Amino acid sequence: MTTPHLLNVLVHILAGSAAIVLGLYLLGKPKDAIHHRRRGRVFVLLTAVVCLSAAVGNAVFRFLPLFAVLTVLVSYQLLSGWHVIYTRANGPDKVDAGLLLGAVAMTAMLVRRLFADGAMVGAAASVLYSTLAAVMILLAYDAVRWLFPRCWHAALWRYEHIYKMLGCLFGMLSAAVGNTVRVGQPWSQLAPSVLGMIVVLCCWVRIYRAQRRALEMRPRMV
Repeated sequence: MTTPHLLNVLVHILAGSAAIVLGLYLLGKPKDAIHHRRRGRVFVLLTAVVCLSAAVGNAVFRFLPLFAVLTVLVSYQLLSGWHVIYTRANGPDKVDAGLLLGAVAMTAMLVRRLFADGAMVGAAASVLYSTLAAVMILLAYDAVRWLFPRCWHAALWRYEHIYKMLGCLFGMLSAAVGNTVRVGQPWSQLAPSVLGMIVVLCCWVRIYRAQRRALEMRPRMV
């Protein structure tokens, strides 16, 4: 391993470890608006470093099929999930269109290379297929949401933000497991993704109940 490659790996590991710890901390703490935003910006910055170092590693030093797909997935979730905080009820804008088109192009190029290299066969292909499916489902939803009535976005943006940011967190956990755990591979690498979906569903239920309570309280306040 060359010195530049080693330095890139070191930056990737340190930023990823810090992002995972901070993400788990934010997940377990009450969502105080000011502190959540401040720490959330740090999480975004750390995750951006993780994605950038992963992209450099795949493009310059060593191409790893699964981590290339995870890089596209986590990068898109990070940028799109952060941007939705600013659009909220207004719905997707030109930035979202650019992110979507860029992610579609990158995914298409990756799929072409993966099949050309024969990466979509063997035991590890199951994890690749599931990760690609997650990318495509997310991109399909983000394409369809342009057709949603504008009033829907006011209610849906929180669900999108939670799904995408937690997707970043558990995507990094999945990559960490893939690099450090040798038992039960490739299935053990899917465990963080399954756990992440359970956490996302729990958060969605909590938001839904909070929205229902707010609607029920509205007539009493009139």
